[in-house]
Amino acid sequence: MAESPDATEVFLAHRNLLFTVAYEMLGSAADAEDVLQETWLRWVGVDSREVRNQRAYLVRITTRQALGRLRALGRRKEAYVGPWLPEPLLTAPDVAEDVELADSVSMAMLLVLETLTPTERAVFVLREVFDLGYDEIAEAVDKSPAAVRQIAHRARAHVAARRPREVVSPAESREVIDAFRRAVETGDLQGLLDLLAPDVVLVGDGGGVVPAAPAPVVGADAVAVVLGRIAAAGELENAQVNGYPAFLFRIGGELDSVVAVRVDGGRVTGLYAVRNPAKLSHLDQTIALTR
Repeated sequence: MAESPDATEVFLAHRNLLFTVAYEMLGSAADAEDVLQETWLRWVGVDSREVRNQRAYLVRITTRQALGRLRALGRRKEAYVGPWLPEPLLTAPDVAEDVELADSVSMAMLLVLETLTPTERAVFVLREVFDLGYDEIAEAVDKSPAAVRQIAHRARAHVAARRPREVVSPAESREVIDAFRRAVETGDLQGLLDLLAPDVVLVGDGGGVVPAAPAPVVGADAVAVVLGRIAAAGELENAQVNGYPAFLFRIGGELDSVVAVRVDGGRVTGLYAVRNPAKLSHLDQTIALTR
């Protein structure tokens, strides 16, 4: 079938939404881009003028493609060297303004979503983040609406048990993170320890390609030692990553890693350092996310 005259226009109008859906399901910008390509190839095979709800139709295609890729990614992650972290994204300021969207794409939340089954993750994302109806979700995941309701309830409870008790806005995080950066850069050990939660966790992802801690570093004292070494080796640069304030770490001007920061109760509770070069390829541009 020939491409409908407005097929490209319709797809581009929804592209940022579709990318956000795929990224939240996969935690990988590269895989999300592949899913969008697959979605486009299927989209041009239909007459978009005959599709009653173009947004829902495109989301359905994207979800189905992402589900297939998510199952394949699970097998790849089993062979991953060291801790696995989502691929970080530089996000536009408007993402931070939508607190719910920022929370849903934060590094901490993406790691919680990793603990769901592929279908649970798809249902949770489509329902809780994008507010799709159960009937629409049922078509996307090939389940009955009743089954989707049960899956949504189970996934919601699972996430609630593992996410922070309260959502901290990016603006609230900024003050803590600015103080954190000053303490790291000035070598203010006591100031740093005051900002780190006693059970703070630092996770490094080198993917077996570059050096990184083989297991999470736990505890304020141990994390402070690692941060001291980092500060001595390079420079921290403020950035907005996955909707929240974060740091780009550069050595000799070259990007070495991205450090996302989780703040709860006025203290740093999680640090997620992505060093795997394959996951830093999108850091040369700001990604537009929307819902």
